[in-house]
Amino acid sequence: MTQALITVEEHAQLLANGQARVAGQDTDLLPAVRLFTPDAHVTWLLASLDPADGDTAYGLIDLGLGMPELGHVKLSDLASIVGPRQQPVMRDRYFQATRTLSDYARLAKANGSIID
Repeated sequence: MTQALITVEEHAQLLANGQARVAGQDTDLLPAVRLFTPDAHVTWLLASLDPADGDTAYGLIDLGLGMPELGHVKLSDLASIVGPRQQPVMRDRYFQATRTLSDYARLAKANGSIID
């Protein structure tokens, strides 16, 4: 687990959500964590982790290009990313999901970026 990116509690929630997705339950989950690059305008709202590897996360990915999409990303890859000013990916300590992942995705696509 990449401790620097997510807390033990967030990891447990992401895994539980991943197990629910694999079982076909609760496929439209609340994101459990928001990660971002402070110097590159990239954001990830992650809702689940693949229980098979514990590293592949599923969520809304906004690369700052105006085309946010649902997809997969490896936490281990995120841990190695640094922005143009050498800032690493960070966890939004204050993030509290207010809508489901599909609602975030719908609003982000309409807006061209994740709006909160």
